[in-house]
Amino acid sequence: MKNQDFTTTVLVDQTPLEVFNAIKNVRGWWSENIEGSTDTLNGQFVYNYKDIHLSKIQVTALVPAEKVEWLITDNYLKFTRDKSEWIGTRVIFNISRENGRTAVRFTHEGLVPQYECYEVCNEAWNHYIQDSLYHLITAGKGKPSPKDYGKSFDTALVEKWKLDN
Repeated sequence: MKNQDFTTTVLVDQTPLEVFNAIKNVRGWWSENIEGSTDTLNGQFVYNYKDIHLSKIQVTALVPAEKVEWLITDNYLKFTRDKSEWIGTRVIFNISRENGRTAVRFTHEGLVPQYECYEVCNEAWNHYIQDSLYHLITAGKGKPSPKDYGKSFDTALVEKWKLDN
């Protein structure tokens, strides 16, 4: 059976190490509302977007110039019946050289078409990887969700998710 996990690939002229460092700068391409450690092995961080999406994420692999991997350990999606749809899924960035360029293969393992959020999440990941991360790598400035986008989230819910760092 064909793998149905969401995947997208970006090709850039920068080195694998430059790409690796850009990926770890999650606030520079995904969201300025991230709290916690995004660039250390076993580090944990929390992502939130408005009152719509909140995720607790653990960094499970950091191989310089080769791979970054995260595990979604807790999740809330306001717009789905199953609010925890992402729990246990993995976000994987594989970095390789292809024909003199650097390829970033992004896979959200477990994000499949059967998920209620698939279409919306597919569109969002395409923006963040193909546009925002791409621009962070190639131009030095990504297009993350601004910090004020998270301000409308239920404060009690956000506090519940704070990290014990």
